[in-house]
Amino acid sequence: MDIIRIDRLALDTVIGVYDWEKRIHQRLLLDLELGWDIRPAAETDDLSKTLNYAAVSERLLEFADRETFELIETFAERAAALILAEFQIPWLRLSVHKPGAVPQAQSVGVTIERHA
Repeated sequence: MDIIRIDRLALDTVIGVYDWEKRIHQRLLLDLELGWDIRPAAETDDLSKTLNYAAVSERLLEFADRETFELIETFAERAAALILAEFQIPWLRLSVHKPGAVPQAQSVGVTIERHA
């Protein structure tokens, strides 16, 4: 299986457990590895035969803008389920980073791996 990558996709969403966090948008950074067979697209140089990473990115941006979350774990699970279902991806690895959550760290985060 081949892997299509989207690195450091920046999106803003309402996320956090504290009252003040529930009133603001915060930045999350996503790293995605998406399992896909790229051979048909490579053979024909045809976008319609591959996974459109721009469409995946746009869908995640829309998802983050419309939903609210307390935990990055919840965000990761729901985002993974959405992408697996809507784009018929057989496998993905998703890392979610929340910069500034711990002042002494560049970011905190989770990484999950899911199969369809």
